[in-house]
Amino acid sequence: MKRLTLSNSRLGLYTECPRCFWLEFNADIKRPDTIFPSLPGGLDLQFKRYFDRFRDRGELPPEVKGKLPGRLLSDARMIDRWRDWRRGIRYVSTWADVELMGALDECLTDEADFYYPLDYKTRGYAPKADSHQYYQNQMNLYTLLLEGNGHKTKRLAYLIYYHPVEVKERGLIQFQVDVHEVPTDPTAAEALVKDAVTALRGPIPAGFASCGFCRWHSAVREWEATPRLNL
Repeated sequence: MKRLTLSNSRLGLYTECPRCFWLEFNADIKRPDTIFPSLPGGLDLQFKRYFDRFRDRGELPPEVKGKLPGRLLSDARMIDRWRDWRRGIRYVSTWADVELMGALDECLTDEADFYYPLDYKTRGYAPKADSHQYYQNQMNLYTLLLEGNGHKTKRLAYLIYYHPVEVKERGLIQFQVDVHEVPTDPTAAEALVKDAVTALRGPIPAGFASCGFCRWHSAVREWEATPRLNL
């Protein structure tokens, strides 16, 4: 039997709606695909190339220098593998018989060889004070993956927010850059994974009232069950 693999996106689906999560894994019924804008992916690629140039110099970009600990991970081959969503950084847990994986944007190390996951976030507006909460599970998982691979961490992660503030001549866009430190808890990631695995092994969960897909499906079934006059 193929080992179950859970990523940040799949765990995100579980937290959004356990029923949709269960259906995708156990019945191969997936949510319909939606149109995904290409701009965020294009920006993400450019940010990676930008940071790689500073990695080659052993430096941090000037806009984040002094705001991040240590330096960029110097092993370019390792960060390339960790970034790849098909490979990523992986860890087979001993407590849930499941393989966990994540695709890090970037990673920092310091003189004491501690590792810090780092992620770029592009937004259309400045981050709010609680914006990092939306990425807490992701950062918890990345810390768990690093520790599971034998890397020391201080259980801290960093988010770099980029949001546009001005369009200039020659197609240049000025971004505001904000850095946010996120305390992480890998035990919370473990608990989330265990809950997700337990849900998969149980009966199909009830639909979430907050899930638009479940509401749509329930509305269709109710409509189909309603008697109608034959015209």
